[in-house]
Amino acid sequence: MGQTLEITLLNLRNLSSRLGSSSVIVVGIAGVVAVLVGLLSMAVGFEAALTSTSMENRAIVLRGGSNNELSSAISIEEFNILSGMAGIEAASAELYVVADVPKKATGKPANLIVRGMREEGFVVRPEVEIVAGRIFQPGKGELIAGIKAVDQFQGLDIGSKVDFRESGWTVVGHFQSQGSAYESEIWVDLAVAQANFRRGGSASSARVLLEDPHAVELLNATISEDPRMDVSLQTEAEFYAGQSASRAALINTFGYMVAVIMAVGAVFAALNTMYTAVSARTVEIATLRALGFGGLPVVVSVLIESLLLAALGGLLGGGLVYAIFDGYTASTLNSASFSQIAFDFAVTPELLQLGITWALLLGLVGGLFPAVRAARLPITTALRGE
Repeated sequence: MGQTLEITLLNLRNLSSRLGSSSVIVVGIAGVVAVLVGLLSMAVGFEAALTSTSMENRAIVLRGGSNNELSSAISIEEFNILSGMAGIEAASAELYVVADVPKKATGKPANLIVRGMREEGFVVRPEVEIVAGRIFQPGKGELIAGIKAVDQFQGLDIGSKVDFRESGWTVVGHFQSQGSAYESEIWVDLAVAQANFRRGGSASSARVLLEDPHAVELLNATISEDPRMDVSLQTEAEFYAGQSASRAALINTFGYMVAVIMAVGAVFAALNTMYTAVSARTVEIATLRALGFGGLPVVVSVLIESLLLAALGGLLGGGLVYAIFDGYTASTLNSASFSQIAFDFAVTPELLQLGITWALLLGLVGGLFPAVRAARLPITTALRGE
């Protein structure tokens, strides 16, 4: 241990003379960590936007066989039966459609969710808060917009007129919902939406508050026994987990693929740098071994230097991503709902820990072979500088 400490301190004191070559390791590994953590923070943020939409005692009701609101339809009769069932505290019939609204970034139209509801929609979503303006009035062509929709789409300022589906709407308020996917939607009166979107008296789905969050199976059994109903009920947590799975998996796969490609380059840079550092100190290392220092302390000291440089690179890459991207708002197409979902990048402690782990692994691989070479080089050969 004493020999290892002495050689390691000697190596670290000489780092300033190898600042240029050492920085290659730091910058290369910082790039790998930044790309990996940055891309994975997209997936984490996207999943968080959907999973935070759910409440433990809230469930969604869709037509039997449907896995999203856009392809679902339930009749008013079904909704009335549902809302009167034992175990359901409150229910909201809702229409889910999409409209083309230009995005601020591109000016090109993109799918924006329009959700029609009555006042019960706010009862089953107690987390929703009006942050500017007011709630739309029943029977009028008014809408309120989620704060992320306002940030991503044109013409959603309060007082603005929005035209879609051959009808005009006035923006009367903005709302937030604790960062959930609802903030990427615009909400209107159910009856007005049914008329303008030619949906008669039907709804796409229903949101219900459950007296007991564990009563889903019992309620589904009751529903299945009623021949008048062709609907299924599932918790919001289950529903949004399914909605986010494919997109998050795609982002994760892409992130790891890019990181692996960059990691190969970073390892070669580390190998080259450490080989160069060891070659420049061949006589020095041989002298130490001739004085009685063992090969193991030499190996460990070179590895410590490589790991230290890698750790610096990991901290640099993770710190840059956290400073620049944490909380940054972006949007992507949710393939499950065919609509844009705005979300915030989430650079979590777990992702930063993963980035540092990758950095240390790269530093270990990059320093191991040069360290072993330095320890195995014959002393007489090394003393001649060969």
